[in-house]
Amino acid sequence: MDREQQYDITEGDLNPTFLFSCLMKRTEDEAYYHAHDFIELLVILKGEGVIHIEGRNCLVQEGDLVLINPGTYHRALFCQDAAIQATEFYLAFSNVAFRDCERGKMPLFRGGKIITSMPDGWKQEMFRLCTAISKEAQTNRMGRYFMLKAYLIQVLCLIEREQSEEEKSGQPGYIFKSVNKKYVVRQITKYLEKHYQEKISLDQIAANMYLSPFYISKIFKSETGDTPINYLINLRMEKAKEILDGEPTKSIQSIAAAVGYEDAYHFSKIFKKYSGMSPLHYRGRE
Repeated sequence: MDREQQYDITEGDLNPTFLFSCLMKRTEDEAYYHAHDFIELLVILKGEGVIHIEGRNCLVQEGDLVLINPGTYHRALFCQDAAIQATEFYLAFSNVAFRDCERGKMPLFRGGKIITSMPDGWKQEMFRLCTAISKEAQTNRMGRYFMLKAYLIQVLCLIEREQSEEEKSGQPGYIFKSVNKKYVVRQITKYLEKHYQEKISLDQIAANMYLSPFYISKIFKSETGDTPINYLINLRMEKAKEILDGEPTKSIQSIAAAVGYEDAYHFSKIFKKYSGMSPLHYRGRE
């Protein structure tokens, strides 16, 4: 084998320095927006989450691979929905010299992306290696560091092979798929259903989601055909009807407060516009 074939990934030998690995289920936001002087790979093993990276929020889910090169600012954010909280695997290393890439960094994924969604075959192999690294990291057996380094080399070769095959096949890298849009909408609707009794603005919804108001409105409208605020109003009116039906002696002022309105007159106007009659007429319709 000639040298050109032997070193088809790196300039010279592939001899990375393994730094650390970490397997975790996120229970809180990462404390700081920060960058490293080493490479970090993030594999989403399960669930969904958000990573704020280079000034924008990226939605990630099971099977996504995130490349965090030295100097790339990032911060992983906590998903409040316990049922889909992300299980994350981090792999940190340094001392690499990939071909056609600045020394100490790793080539971006196809299309210049920092996030790629791994197809099933790649995902299964990556998950297997993540499990092997996690298990080895917990041992104190002889040669532990070299085993971890060997697994790391397999991870890097797997990524380079898959990216090469993807390029040949013309398959796309990471794009914001409809499932991620649905995730945003699902989180917004859960937030509204939980907090409809409170004073809510689009800015508050956006802050809770770590996204911009414009982006939230655009995604929500594209998936539901309505705006978040109109969805909130409809939700409040349905809740008001339930109270009017179930609690015939409750005052209109109390009902208004129970569905997030301080002003009973304003509530009555919205209710009439929504249902075609005032709250009092709705209550006495039978």
